[in-house]
Amino acid sequence: MKRVLVVDDNPDILDALDLLLSLHNYKVSTASTIKDAAFAANNQRIDLIIQDMNFSQGTTSGEEGRSLFYQLKEISPTTPIIVITAWSQLEIAVELVKAGAADYLPKPWNDMKLLDIIAENIVDSANIVDSGNNINEKSAKRKNSASQIKSSSNFIVESQPMKQLVAMADKVANSDISVLITGANGSGKERIADYIHQNSPRNANPFIKVNMGALASELMEAELFGAEKGAYTGATAMRKGRFEAANGGTLFLDEIGNLSLAGQMKLLRVLQTGQFERVGSSETITVDVRVISATNSHLPQAIEDNTFREDLYYRLNVVELNLPPLAQRQDDIIPLARHFISGSHQLSEQAASLLKQQPWPGNVRELENHCQRAMVLCADEILLPEHFMLGVNSSNVESSLALNKVESAAQKASSDKDNLKAVLNKHEWVISRAANELGLSRQALYRRIEKHQLSQTEEH
Repeated sequence: MKRVLVVDDNPDILDALDLLLSLHNYKVSTASTIKDAAFAANNQRIDLIIQDMNFSQGTTSGEEGRSLFYQLKEISPTTPIIVITAWSQLEIAVELVKAGAADYLPKPWNDMKLLDIIAENIVDSANIVDSGNNINEKSAKRKNSASQIKSSSNFIVESQPMKQLVAMADKVANSDISVLITGANGSGKERIADYIHQNSPRNANPFIKVNMGALASELMEAELFGAEKGAYTGATAMRKGRFEAANGGTLFLDEIGNLSLAGQMKLLRVLQTGQFERVGSSETITVDVRVISATNSHLPQAIEDNTFREDLYYRLNVVELNLPPLAQRQDDIIPLARHFISGSHQLSEQAASLLKQQPWPGNVRELENHCQRAMVLCADEILLPEHFMLGVNSSNVESSLALNKVESAAQKASSDKDNLKAVLNKHEWVISRAANELGLSRQALYRRIEKHQLSQTEEH
């Protein structure tokens, strides 16, 4: 039977955790002071530790918990430590997770989530202790599974910066901690998020993606949390939100920096408690969802500008993975290009040299577009520099493409404000029908309605 050491100065919390863990077949040792905790760690075989952050009356800084954490790590480096913390110590909890804490939970915690974290980390710890110099069967299976996922995901990594980033992604994949992926547009943030999910224990469950920048502020709540029939115009049936759809799996929130302050407040609540209500319903729904977010914005500056909540930032950013731009990953350029070049096409040495010299402001996405364009322009199998339209010889082609873009934009402009009005009124503002006639997604139609400041009351 595994033994868990619980460290907290509140006797009610010690009793509650003692009862909970005993009911699930754990032996429990308790300590209410730092001295008692160190004594237990030194003199008992402890499989996992749950520790609070404050132990003196009136103390709220979390410094005592930080000191205890490093003391326990020195006593037993391989023993997993779960930190339980109030919001005032969230920043310190983030530091401790980065320093090796197995996970953290805010008070009050969710019992089932705590039990899941304990079970997962005790198994991982046993694998480390029992394996010695050999890889145990479970770890081997996990590695084989990860290798299959890596090879099937076509995730190209050759440069040292990306190898380091993927190594960190491998470490965080097996936990439930929140991850913030930062980097420029087109650098591959969604691919990293998918990689983490596919290499996590949740990989058999849904991976749901949401572009927060594409959500109209008034529809954000319904999109994330769902809505009952009739809750808003066009809600002709009950719909599940993205959190509900991702239950048991991973929710990827892209462009999180574009979320409104009102939306940030609502998101914070569900991240803190795992609970929400559908729009138009009073029934509380509880989900188990891991959140990975991404942004190309500088969120610390947004916090200073009062456009992004600091408490939400620390909730999302337990671990940050920063994707370097393609120009700083030169060893990845040619392997990526060869991956994007399909069929019988081959990359000439001259073209490869040209690709490596480019600044690639659009990153991996820009490289992929140029490779696809080169295959269209190439009449035979060998791709030459001019086929990529990156040199002086491509200026005429680039001008032609720019003109085509202008003409295309002019054609799209036909779906202007008057056209939107006519189609919406024709379908009595049933969004799904209007979007279908216009050839748009519902989200795209909502953005156009917001852009032109249209409302149903104005049209009737």
